Order: sequence, then C-alpha cells, then structure tokens
Amino acid sequence: MNVRPIQMVSLFACLVMLHGEMAVAQDNDPKFTLSTGVEVASGTYGGDVDIDDTYIPFTATVDYGRVEYRLTVPYLRVSAPEGTIFDPGGEPLPGSGALTTQSGLGDLIGSITVYDVINSQRLGLAMDLTGKVKFATADEDKGLGTGENDFSVQADFYKFAGKLTMLGSVGYKFRGDPSDVDLNDVLMAAVGGAYKFTAGVKGGLIFDYRESAISGSDAVQELTGFVSRRISETWRFQVFVLAGFSDSSPDWGAGVQIKRSL
Repeated sequence: MNVRPIQMVSLFACLVMLHGEMAVAQDNDPKFTLSTGVEVASGTYGGDVDIDDTYIPFTATVDYGRVEYRLTVPYLRVSAPEGTIFDPGGEPLPGSGALTTQSGLGDLIGSITVYDVINSQRLGLAMDLTGKVKFATADEDKGLGTGENDFSVQADFYKFAGKLTMLGSVGYKFRGDPSDVDLNDVLMAAVGGAYKFTAGVKGGLIFDYRESAISGSDAVQELTGFVSRRISETWRFQVFVLAGFSDSSPDWGAGVQIKRSL
C-alpha cells in the first residue's frame, strides 16, 4: 500500500485474484513473473492548476514457496507548476511557478510478502504480511521524488465466499525526512472485494484510505474499479479506473496492466 495509489490498487487486486492459485502451487521451484503497464492520473491536490502524470512501472516478481520478492522500476512523466514535489507513494506538493514537464526514472520499490501467515480453510480466511522499501532513485531536482527512502509494513486479509473474495488491508508507512519539507508517518487502510464472473474474468472495487503526510491536509480517499482477464495460462490483462474524494487525491486516474508468468 505504500506505492503509488493507482499501482497499489492494481497490485493489491492481483494479489487477491491470484492468492488461491499461489497457495495451491507452493513448492520448492521459484516462479517468475514480469509485468508492465501505463497509468495516468490528474488532479489539483489542493493547488490551483492540474498536475498530470504518467507512470510506467516495470515489475519483476519471484515466488518461492510462501515468499514473494518484488522489484518495481518505474518511468515517470509529470506536468505540473514549477516547484512541485511529486511523491508517487504519497501526494504531490503543488508548486506555484510556471507549468513545466519533467520526466525520468522514478523511485524503485522493493518488497517481500509472506503468504498465509494465517490460513483457515474452515473459516475461509487468510492473511499475508508485506514489508516494502521505496528507494529514493527519482531526481529530486526535477521534483520527481522527495529524495528520501520510505519504509512500510502491512497486513492483507482475505475472506473467501464462493466466487466472491472480500479483502481488507492495514499498514503503516515510515516517511523519510526531506530537508525542505516536513512529512509525517501515516496509517494506511483499504477494503473491497473481487468477484469471479467466469473462469478467466474477475473484477471488483477497492476503497483506499491513507492519512496525509502533510500536516493539516485531507486524508487520501480513492475508489478504484478493476477488471482482470486471463488471456492464457501465462498472460493476464487488467484495466482499472479511479476516482478521488479529497483534495489530497487525484480527481481521476486510469490504467492498464499486462502480466506474464515465466
């Protein structure tokens, strides 16, 4: 939950949809997955001018039994007032200068997830634990990041009921401390559900809540709808749209993601 909001929901949704498959397929052979996509978002974030961004993540995942290792290397393009500090893992800090466009490598995200820390087939319940690190690789002079590493921990909960999977998540993000802005550590939470329409098509809704890292600002509140389709045994395609409900959220967002298992 500590990555970019739209990408967080996309990855969280994929975990929900694939959780059962991963649990069944646990063995000693590592499984590799590659994914990419394009995500766009726009909003004023409490400022006077829209901040538009395009986020293109390249993600490699290794599943080894009950443990998953994930690394995301993103490309970022942002159109915003000069002086804006863009924070893909939080909310942008709008500047007040002329409109400018910056692009380049974003912050790398590394994570480790342990599946089925709790698993009750009788109750249809499961819980996973994840630790994540945001490495400050984005160019802070361009405003593409805060220039500080962030750390987070989270627990994801699943309730299986036939074709419906209900989900919830709670976590905490420890923010780095940039020299020119004071960022607070934040509580994060999400709730939603995914429904299996057919053997290859699933979809759902997820509501995401995160405290603002900026004192006095609204909490981030977003609702995302997604549809995922399995194209073959090794390919999966997903689309999603997002609406924000606070000044700290984007007004809207959308994206596509494609994933291949090797």
